[in-house]
Amino acid sequence: MKDEERKVSKGLCEVDCVDGPRAQQALAGLPPEEQSRSLADAMKVLAHPGRLRALWALEGRELCVCDLAHVLGISFSGMSQQLKELRRIGAVDFRSQGKLAYYRIADPFWLELAGTVSEKLHGVPSN
Repeated sequence: MKDEERKVSKGLCEVDCVDGPRAQQALAGLPPEEQSRSLADAMKVLAHPGRLRALWALEGRELCVCDLAHVLGISFSGMSQQLKELRRIGAVDFRSQGKLAYYRIADPFWLELAGTVSEKLHGVPSN
């Protein structure tokens, strides 16, 4: 097998050749750079196991930060940091009651997205 054939079999082009009309069509279909950046930022928030587990722990219930930290086996401050990131993308919201902060799912989209990806990867729903 020639070196070039090995490259093609690995998904690499043998030559540098741009199909102008196709490239222009692809460029026209791209979202603005800032939209791509904000989407990537939101996806990074979900790309943390602790934050995903916090979402699943909150499914159908409201828990205080202390309870969530206990359930997930992480520190109180670590849990607060994870919840801050989830709040930033609008996935969770909280209410305060005395000295406690109770969290709940604010937008089920994020939980559904995580469940869909989990099902695609593992063949079963996340919970």
